[in-house]
Amino acid sequence: MSSRFSRCITFIVPQDLDVDLRTLRAIRVLRPLKLVSGIPSLQVVLKSIIKAMAPLLQIGLLVLFAIVIFAIIGLEFYSGALHKTCFSIVDRYEIVTEGDQTTPCYMTHDPDKIPSGAYTCDPNEAQCDEGWIGPNFGITSFDNIFFAMLTVFQCITMEGWTAILYWTNDALGSNFNWIYFVPLIILGSFFMLNLVLGVLSGEFAKERERVENRQTFLKIRRQQQLEKELNGYVEWICKAEEVILAEERTTLEEKLHIIEARKRTAKRKKKNTHNKSTDEEEEDEDGSKDSDPVGELRIPRVSLFLFTFSGWQETI
Repeated sequence: MSSRFSRCITFIVPQDLDVDLRTLRAIRVLRPLKLVSGIPSLQVVLKSIIKAMAPLLQIGLLVLFAIVIFAIIGLEFYSGALHKTCFSIVDRYEIVTEGDQTTPCYMTHDPDKIPSGAYTCDPNEAQCDEGWIGPNFGITSFDNIFFAMLTVFQCITMEGWTAILYWTNDALGSNFNWIYFVPLIILGSFFMLNLVLGVLSGEFAKERERVENRQTFLKIRRQQQLEKELNGYVEWICKAEEVILAEERTTLEEKLHIIEARKRTAKRKKKNTHNKSTDEEEEDEDGSKDSDPVGELRIPRVSLFLFTFSGWQETI
């Protein structure tokens, strides 16, 4: 098979084309997918993921819409706020850090107007001024819509969102800063992203229910098929008994055995029908009780038929 495939590729691709076809061997990494056909539970998971693609796309659009809305609000509140930091008085281009990290600062000339929670520079060593590239090399900022969307996405994933909160507190104060970040985390992280898990969980439950219903259907169909075969077998025995009763070589004793067995069978069948109706009435309280009158009547009828047939053969 592999040689035929190689000849086919050689025929399709010209000889003078400089292409390394050995890269096609990477397709062999898909061989483990054959295990999916042998593991029913894994099939349920994969089918659930595939069927959840359409709802996940709708949720993705909803999350994108929320990110754009919060990014636009962030542009109004924090545009250019994260580019101010403390520069040394001696060297204008030397940044004075707080510990090992560069921190945004609140630029003002009136100490009485500094908001609560804002970071101010030491007036004896540095002054707050613009010119810093910003946190994370300027990526974490609200200067344009793209960086704002990336920053909002980082916040709703809850990966380093507290650092962004502290940077905005240092730059603008903490009096009204929480009004932006609290709805962002509650709506974006706790609600919208968890919708993805909700959709996957719902699709998985539907797929598992479908598989269970199919298994139940196959089980019921097998039971009905078995019952049909048993009924046909019992009907064949009844016809055989009629033939034996019609034979002149059948003795009176054998005929009496067959008639008596039929009476016992009819009586037992009537009793089982009564018990079955009683069980159906008590099903809500005690649960249903499965009864198989065909299976119960099959053994005595078969044994009686074999006994009668053996005695009939001895008389021949």
